[in-house]
Amino acid sequence: MLKVQNLKKYFGGVKAVDDCSFEVEKGTITALIGPNGAGKSTVFNIVSGILKADEGQVNFDDVDIANLKPEKISNLGISRLFQQSKLFNNISVRENLLLALDNEDTKFWKNFLGLNKIGESKGKKIREMLKLVNLEKFENTSAKDLSYGQKRLIELIRTILNPHKFLMLDEPVAGVNPKLREKISDILLQEKAKPAFAEATAGKAILLIEHDMNFTLNVADRVIVLEKGKVIAEGKPEEIKNNPEVLEAYLGE
Repeated sequence: MLKVQNLKKYFGGVKAVDDCSFEVEKGTITALIGPNGAGKSTVFNIVSGILKADEGQVNFDDVDIANLKPEKISNLGISRLFQQSKLFNNISVRENLLLALDNEDTKFWKNFLGLNKIGESKGKKIREMLKLVNLEKFENTSAKDLSYGQKRLIELIRTILNPHKFLMLDEPVAGVNPKLREKISDILLQEKAKPAFAEATAGKAILLIEHDMNFTLNVADRVIVLEKGKVIAEGKPEEIKNNPEVLEAYLGE
């Protein structure tokens, strides 16, 4: 589904991403790990169109997206959860979620300005997702009045509601308590368990960055380890967990 080939990105004399190559297959949850400065976020920013690659290719469903604009990449079916909050604080939870369902330019601005009515099917979908994270009573609450953990859950389900084939999750459990980490883990595993997720021609995939290794090794099918912009190891969680180099350098054991 996603194939990164010989990707390079420089910031002055710093090689943030240096000849990086890896693949993410349909029907899988893949984790990208490594220490601070390994190049994980830079790779994410290139894949989602925020940064332009200096060299290399990023192929998504056989389309080279390495230098496309973010909105075009999103329209191809890539939905991203950012590390920092991207909710619109001055509108309600429901309105934030509706923006994900109607993300075309004209519908987006009508929804943002409160000019569109929510249809029953969309309203039902929003309520179902809020129920999934036990936040249905906050449907009409302004986003600015949510706690950090509540905002993180709303951002996650908004990312899932955004029409997609490929989810990119940047530190989904950073700063949340153990109970919420467990809830987010359950949501991702439920997504993966859906029959359509692993469908041969129209399947989906998830790529995540996360420093919480217990969470990562619990949800990921495959783990890719970066160091100084290069892939130094990849494999199943059990293989990565028992890799002496990875244990010493990245898991702190």
